[in-house]
Amino acid sequence: MKVRFIAMSLSAIAASGPALAQSAAAPAGSSPVNAALDWVQDTMLGNLATTAAVIAVAAVGYLMLTGRIEWRRGLTVVFGCFIIFGATAIVAGIRSVAGGYH
Repeated sequence: MKVRFIAMSLSAIAASGPALAQSAAAPAGSSPVNAALDWVQDTMLGNLATTAAVIAVAAVGYLMLTGRIEWRRGLTVVFGCFIIFGATAIVAGIRSVAGGYH
């Protein structure tokens, strides 16, 4: 349960990073916050995160095939990786459906 909450929180942060960075009405002194959000997004979607996700999916796939982990939990891990790396596209799709806000 905690892993899903953390994954959802991190994907929300990653998705909101570009929106916050592009805000024209940013208050004074918010550039450190924008820089921190950009760093979080780059870290979550960078080479290290991609490598960790590939290893996690491979390990969970092996555990599912050998019967050491139930399929439902294994598919949750794989689905979480898709959500984290696809957060930007998911948010863009929701925004376009919700009224065309960019």
